[in-house]
Amino acid sequence: MNVCLSIGRDGGPHRRVPQQCHGPDIYHLLRTRMGDLEMLPPELGITILSYLNATDLCLAGCVWQDLGNDEYLWQGLCKSTWGHCSIYNRRLPAGFSYRRLYLQLDEGSLTFNSNSQEGIRYFMFKGILVDHPTELAKFIFYTRRLNWKMLRVYLDERRDVLDELVTLHNFSNQFLPNALRDFFRHIHAPEERGEYLETLITKFSHRFCTCNPGLVRDLGLSPDAVYVLCYSLILLSIDLTSPHVKNKMSKREFIRNTRRAAHNVSDDFVGHLYDNIYLIGHVAA
Repeated sequence: MNVCLSIGRDGGPHRRVPQQCHGPDIYHLLRTRMGDLEMLPPELGITILSYLNATDLCLAGCVWQDLGNDEYLWQGLCKSTWGHCSIYNRRLPAGFSYRRLYLQLDEGSLTFNSNSQEGIRYFMFKGILVDHPTELAKFIFYTRRLNWKMLRVYLDERRDVLDELVTLHNFSNQFLPNALRDFFRHIHAPEERGEYLETLITKFSHRFCTCNPGLVRDLGLSPDAVYVLCYSLILLSIDLTSPHVKNKMSKREFIRNTRRAAHNVSDDFVGHLYDNIYLIGHVAA
């Protein structure tokens, strides 16, 4: 009978005998397909295992215990998934394990995705994060495991963290719609217009102008003008991408409507904005 493996909450592999297991024994598979990595130079074996995710690395550790539990591999998994943690910059205590840290980071992320405040408290309790807006903003900016809905709730409550998060963006030499897309990839836009969306666009407008002083000077832009253009881009995105809008806004209409609100912006610049949305798509998708 084939034996399947599952990963327990402690991150360790557990054998279980299912009623019906269609796959081959993982031990047999690893041995026959990959050979005995312990016969290779250690650096080569570690390089091969560095391509595995956390679950597969746990399974590989059942076959090659020393290689599968190597701290270098687990450090790489931690930092590639959670790019910034306060604990990375502190002197690590005796007996510290990156494998255990990975499990704590994974547990904390799952907790955050259910309750953002509980998740942050978990990270602080474990000594992974310190309660400072800059540290929290960097953690959010460089992490790929946080649910965007819970993140939006958290940032709406912690405006000090939101301020620091905005300053981490570098919009230098980016075309306005592309910069706005990049911004909303990290800080998701709310589904409805309201005070939070206005706050996001206001902060983005000031940051965009700060990062592009030459563009501001050459085109006569200001944070207020960028604010107006951002709303125009969002409305245009909805107009061009929504199947419920039958009569799509033309380029001429967009230029005319936008120039009424942003007088100092040239027709050519506004026309390029339209082309970008038409060709690439929604700025807040």
